[in-house]
Amino acid sequence: MNLTNFRFETDADGIAVATWDMPGRSMNVITPEVMEELDRIVDKVASDEAIKGCVVTSGKESFSGGADLTMLQGLRDLYVGLAREKGETIALQTFFDESRKLSLLYRKLETCGKPFAAAIHGVCLGGAFELSLSCQYRVVSDDAATRVGLPEIKVGLFPGGGGTQRVARLMQTGDALQMMFKGEQVKPLPARNSGLVHAVVPRAELIQNAKDWLKANPQATQPWDQKGFKLPSNKVHSPAGMQIWPPANAIYRRETNDNYPAARAILSAVYEGLQLPIDLALKVESRYFAKILRTKEAASMIRSLFVSMQELNKGARRPADVPPSKLKKVGVVGAGFMGAGIAYVTAQAGLEVVLVDRDIEAAEKGKAHSHKLVSDQIMKGRAKTADRDALLARIKASADYADLKGCDLIVEAVFEDPKVKAEVIAKVEAVVGPRTIFGSNTSTLPITGLAQSSERPKNFIGIHFFSPVEKMLLVEVIMAKKTGRKALAMALDFVRAIRKTPIVVNDTRGFYANRCVGNYLREGHLMLMEGVPPAMIEAAGKQAGMPVGPLSLNDEVAIDLALKIVKATKAQLGDAAVDPQQEKLLVAMVETNGRLGRKNRKGFYDYPEAGPKRLWPGLADLVGKRLDPDSVDMEELKQRLLVTQALEAAKTYEEGVVTDPREADVGSIIGFGFAPFTGGTLSYIDNMGAAAFVKLCERLAKKHGERFKPNRLLKRMARTGESFYGTAETKAA
Repeated sequence: MNLTNFRFETDADGIAVATWDMPGRSMNVITPEVMEELDRIVDKVASDEAIKGCVVTSGKESFSGGADLTMLQGLRDLYVGLAREKGETIALQTFFDESRKLSLLYRKLETCGKPFAAAIHGVCLGGAFELSLSCQYRVVSDDAATRVGLPEIKVGLFPGGGGTQRVARLMQTGDALQMMFKGEQVKPLPARNSGLVHAVVPRAELIQNAKDWLKANPQATQPWDQKGFKLPSNKVHSPAGMQIWPPANAIYRRETNDNYPAARAILSAVYEGLQLPIDLALKVESRYFAKILRTKEAASMIRSLFVSMQELNKGARRPADVPPSKLKKVGVVGAGFMGAGIAYVTAQAGLEVVLVDRDIEAAEKGKAHSHKLVSDQIMKGRAKTADRDALLARIKASADYADLKGCDLIVEAVFEDPKVKAEVIAKVEAVVGPRTIFGSNTSTLPITGLAQSSERPKNFIGIHFFSPVEKMLLVEVIMAKKTGRKALAMALDFVRAIRKTPIVVNDTRGFYANRCVGNYLREGHLMLMEGVPPAMIEAAGKQAGMPVGPLSLNDEVAIDLALKIVKATKAQLGDAAVDPQQEKLLVAMVETNGRLGRKNRKGFYDYPEAGPKRLWPGLADLVGKRLDPDSVDMEELKQRLLVTQALEAAKTYEEGVVTDPREADVGSIIGFGFAPFTGGTLSYIDNMGAAAFVKLCERLAKKHGERFKPNRLLKRMARTGESFYGTAETKAA
C-alpha cells in the first residue's frame, strides 16, 4: 500500500502493525487523508488471509490529540454553501453524511472480521480515543504522560465518532456521563480499573503485548456485538437506571445552566442510545453530532478555544522580522506571591531564574513557594523528587541586584506603587546589559508612565500575569508608546516558553482584562445597592456562564484592592470616573466593617473554619433595602452582567487597546472566565448581531444608567451590518 500518514508492516505470525506517523507534524491528527488511509488499512486487514489481526500505534511521542477541528469548520462552510446553492434539504443530508464518516469508519473497523488492538503511549484524546475504543483490545503505557479521554465538550462539541455509545457500554453510566461532561483526561490505572482500557504495561512492551493478545484472540469481537451483552448499569428503564437518570439531569443543569447544547446532547445521546442496538445507537449519536456541529456555540468555541488559541500560541502577533530569542536566564524582582509564581513557571520551563527581593529571607521565602508547588505534585504522583531538586537548582534566591547581570529578560513584580517600581527600574538597569528586556508585571499602572523611569524605553514592556500564575493561562503583553519590536518579540517568546497564551494590548489604565472584569464586579456591587438579594446576584452570574458570581469573585481578588483602585481612579481622573454607589459600598465593607474578602475570612461571604462559605447576613443591614425577589427579572440580571463586560471590550477595541478580535475573545475566556459558550466578549456581540446588541444596550441604559450606552463603533456597526470578525477578515484579505 502507498501510505503517507501510516507505516504498515506484517510480521511472520501474520500480525500487522499500522504506525500512525504524519510527516511534518509533532502530533498526529485526524484529517480526511488519515481517514482515507485508515479505510484502506481496514480493507487490507480484512481481505488478506495472511493477516490475523492489526495493531494501531503511533510513531510520535504521543498517540494523537484527536481530530483537526478546522476539518469540522470546513463542514459548516460546506453546509452554508450547499444551502445557498441547492437548498436546505440537500445541504442537511450532505452535512449529515459527511459528519458521520468517521463514525462509520470506526464501525467498519470493529466489524471487519479481524481483531484490532490499540497500543497507546502519551495522550490519546477525542477522535483518536474513539478509534482505540473501536479496537477490540486497548493497552496503554504506564508512563505519567499517558492519558485517554474525550475532551470535546471543552470546544462546544461532544464525541461524535462513537464515543458516547462505546464508553457508556464499557463503564457505569454515571461515570461515563461525568467523564464526558467534564472532558476528563484519565490516567492509565484509573482507565484500566474503569474498563476503558484492558492493560497497562511499560512502554517498551506495548507492541508485543498487543501482538500477543491478537495471536491469542483471533476471533475477538466487541462486547456489544456478542449475544447476551448486558449494560454495566443495567437497562435505562429499570430500578438501577432510575437511580441514574433523574440525578444525571439535575447535575447537568446545575453544572451547565443549560448553556451548552453539547452537554445536553451527550445526555440525550446516551439515554436514547442505551435503549437501542449499537448500530442504531451510533446513528442517534451522529444525528445529535450533526445538530451540535451547526450551533453557534460550537462554532464560536472551536474558533476561540482551538483555532485562535493555537494561532496565538504559535506567535500570530510576533514580529516576523525579529530572530527568535535565545532565552537562557530570567530575572524576577519581587518574591511575593506573584513573583514567586513567575519564578516557578519560568524554572519549570527549564530556564535559569534569579529571584531577587529586599533581603535574602524574603527571596528564600519566594523560592520556597516553588518547593511547595512541586511537593504537591509529588504527593499526587505527577512529579518525582528528582524533578523538584532539578527545578529548585534552577532558581537562585538573592538580595543582590548584581546577580541579575547576564539575564536576557527581567520581570518586575514588586508592590503596585510607581515610586517603588521606579527605584527597582533604576537598580536593575544599573547592572544589566543594554540588550536586556525589562518587563513590568502590573495589573493597573499604565506602562508608558512606568517606562519614563527607564533609560531604555525601547526595551520596556508590560508582562501582566494573572493569579495564581501556575494555574492561569493568560498573559497580557502591554505595549508602551516607545516599546520596540525586539522587546515585543522577546516577551512573546518568553510567554510561549512558559506555555502560557499571550495577547498583545496597547497601554491604558487597567489594560484589557481588568477593565472588563472590573465592570463585572461593579455591576454586582450596583445590583446589591439597588436591593437585589445577593443570592440572586450570584446565581445570575453563574447562570449567565461566569465561573463565579461577582461578589464571590471580589472576595477572591480582595475587596480592599477594589477600593484602592476606585480611589486611585478618582484621584487621577476625577469624581465622575467612579460610581458613588460602588464607592459607598466598598468603603462600608472595608473601612467600616473590616471586611477585606477571603484573605481575612470576611467579605461578601463569611468563611468559617469548618464548613462551606456563606453569604454574610449583615449585607441586608449594610445596604438598607431589599427588593422582593419575585419582582426581580433574572434574565435581565444575566444580561447586565454579560453586556457590561462585552460593551467594555467593544470600547477597548474602538480605542485600539485590543486590535485583534481573537485576542479579545481568547483573553476574555481564559483570563476572567467570560461565558465560554459565547466564544468570548466580541463573539457574544457578533453572534447576537451589532444591531440587536445596541438595542439591548440602549434598553439597559434607559433603565439603569449611562454606563450601558453603546459606543460609536457599535452604533456604526449596527447601521452597516458589520461584525468584528467580518471586518478583521476583510482587513486581513
